[in-house]
Amino acid sequence: MEINKLKTSCCIVGGGPAGLICGYLLALQGIEVVVLEKHKDFLRDFRGDTIHPSTLQLLHDLGFLEELLKLPHSEIDKFIIEVSDKKYTVADFSSLDTVCKFIALVPQWCFLNLIADKAEKLSNFKLLMQAEAIDFIYYNNEISGIIARYDNDEIQISSKLVISADGRHSVLREKAKLELINIGAPMDVLWLRISRLDNDPKEIMAKMYPGKMFVMLNRKNYWQCAYIIPKGFYEEIKQNSLESFKNNILELTPFFQDRVNELRTWDDIKILSVSVDRLKTWHKSNLLFIGDSAHAMSPVGGVGINLAIQDAIATARILGPKISELKNFKKIFSQIQKRREFPVKVTQKLQVLIQNKIISKALISKDKIDLPIAMRFLLKFKFFRKFIAKKMGIGVRQEKF
Repeated sequence: MEINKLKTSCCIVGGGPAGLICGYLLALQGIEVVVLEKHKDFLRDFRGDTIHPSTLQLLHDLGFLEELLKLPHSEIDKFIIEVSDKKYTVADFSSLDTVCKFIALVPQWCFLNLIADKAEKLSNFKLLMQAEAIDFIYYNNEISGIIARYDNDEIQISSKLVISADGRHSVLREKAKLELINIGAPMDVLWLRISRLDNDPKEIMAKMYPGKMFVMLNRKNYWQCAYIIPKGFYEEIKQNSLESFKNNILELTPFFQDRVNELRTWDDIKILSVSVDRLKTWHKSNLLFIGDSAHAMSPVGGVGINLAIQDAIATARILGPKISELKNFKKIFSQIQKRREFPVKVTQKLQVLIQNKIISKALISKDKIDLPIAMRFLLKFKFFRKFIAKKMGIGVRQEKF
């Protein structure tokens, strides 16, 4: 079927967690929604796979939590960090007052396929795969839609409202020329996977030793691993040979001795250039930014998906009842930004504090390291472990639909 022009009430750019959740929740309210996703499917490795208790609560309220939990997944109720051979339980999700007292590690493509399948059952929801937004449509100097490449052609989607959820490398953010506040990060992350055996540890593990940090996410039959390096050091690490890199991993995880050679070439290792930033203003004309396109988060705590989905819930709840009657979105966009900017700012401040006071010091240290004394003291108490679990699993401000 050829599509050259479409008309809708809301065009969402980006079929990630924020875009699909927002589109689905708006469509549930009877609003016409078109979601554009530039890839042909959702199958990409090393994307955020942590489904937090707050999101699990949303799926429970929507009635398809059981379907999600039937998908391949692992459940994590504790986050443990090992610092120079000392182990600390940093977060205990089992004590949360939520329907699911754990973080579910679900392949993101499985999660997105589930949401897309539910949304496409609604007659007023349309998902266009391989549809890449390239520019805006303007009418009377106001944004009135999106120009996209779709099926080897150029199409126009006229829309009263455009929501950008196209990630930390947002094309629309550059086109809109909005001011970006760059907070910075002292590290990058090398993602890799190594097979997991039944007698391996179960919990999320973070290992921190002088000059090295390694995070392991239990994916049942394999470990999804993050090797933390100082910002900009990837090329230097590659020059020291792959064998040297694997030896560094073995120093932290000796039980990988029989598996580390699964890393055959540098192609088995993917780099994430970590950035922490946020837009000063999340909106322009009839355009609103949410999720990573509005605020890129550090991987510290794995909270990026959580914040993006909370943005989507708030946006759908606040915008949904008023889209048909509004001619100017500036006031309501400001309301959404005000509500969501506070948890973003607080979370980024906490992430930067951990990056600067703990991670970056560990990465440059040559002596024995430990957690700050105040943190070691507080971690002895259940209430503090629950507090951290709540901030990781639910967020600073929980949104409900």
